[in-house]
Amino acid sequence: MSAVSPARRVAFAILKTIEEGKGHSDDLLRSKNVSALSEADRHLTTALVLGVLRWQIDLDGRIRPLLKHPNAKLDAEVLIALRLGAFQLLLMHRIPAHAAIDESVEITKQAGHRFASGMVNAVLRKLAASHSEQARPTPEEADGRRGFPAGMVERWSANYGEEAACGICRYGQCEPHLTIRAVDGEIEADLAAEGVSLSPGRLLNSARQVISGDVTGSEAFRAGRVRLQDEGSQLVAEILPRGDTILDCCAAPGGKTLILAERNPEAHIVACESSPQRLAQLRERLAGLGSRVECRLADAVALEDDEAYDVVLADVPCSGTGTLGRNPEIRHRLQLSDLDRQAERQRAILRAALRALRPGGHVVYSTCSLEPEENEQVIAAVLSQNIDARLVSLKSRIEELRSEGILSASSAENLLRGITAEGSLRLLPGLFECDGFFVAMIEKNEKPLCNEF
Repeated sequence: MSAVSPARRVAFAILKTIEEGKGHSDDLLRSKNVSALSEADRHLTTALVLGVLRWQIDLDGRIRPLLKHPNAKLDAEVLIALRLGAFQLLLMHRIPAHAAIDESVEITKQAGHRFASGMVNAVLRKLAASHSEQARPTPEEADGRRGFPAGMVERWSANYGEEAACGICRYGQCEPHLTIRAVDGEIEADLAAEGVSLSPGRLLNSARQVISGDVTGSEAFRAGRVRLQDEGSQLVAEILPRGDTILDCCAAPGGKTLILAERNPEAHIVACESSPQRLAQLRERLAGLGSRVECRLADAVALEDDEAYDVVLADVPCSGTGTLGRNPEIRHRLQLSDLDRQAERQRAILRAALRALRPGGHVVYSTCSLEPEENEQVIAAVLSQNIDARLVSLKSRIEELRSEGILSASSAENLLRGITAEGSLRLLPGLFECDGFFVAMIEKNEKPLCNEF
């Protein structure tokens, strides 16, 4: 019996869990099964899982014509084994064809589908014969649009233009940058001593991209002196104006809350989370901040703290279409009806955030979505019913961040190109080297003084 390498065995198990709708790649790739692997096998497992999910639509399109009955319904385990083999054959240059084929066949047998192993062998051999190693493109060279539902690409082309849509797809098919937030100035030297090489961030002066080395295995990471966080996510928290009382409506997992605490050392911060499990994780992550941050089990929609806060962050749950490189399975699950459902809740959270805001204060509304239904349309709908609030342009806020040294002059200039006609900020993957985000700032009007007669 041929052996299946640990990396392929774990990758197959993760893909099966995702196919059954029982987990997310981000969580599963940080599970104990993956942590127990060698460093090389962890990297291969991650590449296989994310690669198959990113290119699943295209892989299925290559596999189906080679089946005796192209429209036949295949068992999930058989289909996953085929996808794993096809991805290695088509897009992984360093994997020998015989290893990709033989281990996919063995995975099929060990999954209880010995009868289908001959079919898997035949299909993959046909695929290998029709695509020589010289003809294999890299993920960067392949047409990224082939990895996305056609309707999704059409939406982005209609909303942002064909060139931007191609950029979104291309960025979503490549390994996203591993970005950290450096909490202190000595971090680079300490990480270098542990074999971690860094380069400057693309937007924030406090961000660094990891070029090589295992940053999560470093002492600095274990001590909490360095945190993994996409630059777009960091920027959202930096945009929030300072205040004495701050509300983070949807705080978990807490990366933005930590930045708010760093930026506002004297402020009292209330961090809300509606899930008890996520609240426990949030409390653990923010434990070092002590009483400065109050972690509260609460649904942001039901908050009763009327006019209690100077600043509110409404980083709302969304479809996540700005994170498809990091969370590729979203593209296979998202339905158009999900956008309407998300938008209903997003409007409710934004209305609650405005109620909680003091006159003269600011709400920053953000999503990691590229869809207007969750962004501009939410803002427009809420402001049409609230005459006491107005959308303010983020141009001046970006200039302030530049003058404070948060942004370099060049990154501030680049960000200004992402300002919409209404004054919000849109970060499109491909145009910016980070996840996709939408950020808007709303000001609550001061109450007029009463005249006495």
